[in-house]
Amino acid sequence: MRRFIVYVLVLVFTATGLSYAGQDTLTQISTIDALMTGIYDGETTLGALKGKGDFGVGTYNSLDGEMVLVDGEFYRINGRGAVERPGMETKTPFAAVTYFEADRTVILDKDMDFAGVANVADRMLPTLNMFYAIKISGVFRIVKTRSVPAQEKPYKPLKEVVKTQPLFTLKNVKGTIVGFRCPPYVKGVNVPGYHLHFITADRSAGGHVLDFAVEKATLEIDDTTEFTLIIPSDRDFYQADLTPDREKDLKAVEK
Repeated sequence: MRRFIVYVLVLVFTATGLSYAGQDTLTQISTIDALMTGIYDGETTLGALKGKGDFGVGTYNSLDGEMVLVDGEFYRINGRGAVERPGMETKTPFAAVTYFEADRTVILDKDMDFAGVANVADRMLPTLNMFYAIKISGVFRIVKTRSVPAQEKPYKPLKEVVKTQPLFTLKNVKGTIVGFRCPPYVKGVNVPGYHLHFITADRSAGGHVLDFAVEKATLEIDDTTEFTLIIPSDRDFYQADLTPDREKDLKAVEK
């Protein structure tokens, strides 16, 4: 099946002038607004996606759980909050991945929450108009997460699905938060701001991050200066109405 790929190259100023930074690429499957409308089936396999990065987030076909890609390994946090290992033939309707190599690192203060970490990270960034991969590793006093079980057709929009989403509270847990900070101009394509998922160190629990409080953790940031969007070429995507502004609905879904 033919796919259309959109390349967005971000120009970076260096000491020697203007150049293309082509080594750090965020590769994304489909758009967040397509997922919001209920397009929960894609054609990209994890095997194909693994060639695009070793770090990332997303979901699985039928909206079957939250995706965590860390250290080159895919995990599925299912609707019960437990962790599974999907096969490489498993498909995804939405995902964002990159190869992670930290450009900036800082030790976080105890009890710092999601908003506090976001403020620290934002102050470390050279610009808010670029993509960044975010990794927070350590011990957390609390992590509040969610996941969703697999959906059945006809699919409901995501804002309806999350009204009954299972919520989980993990306390005094060691693990890793992975995700991205995207610039405001990607509204409709990805999540502007922070989109984070969590997995415990023993790979037993996790989910989409709603909030957290640090006990002892390290924040790492990878500057990501190129963006590749792989646009689905199936009938559902072609016929979807992606014109409405779904910013309000997205904020409700994310938080």
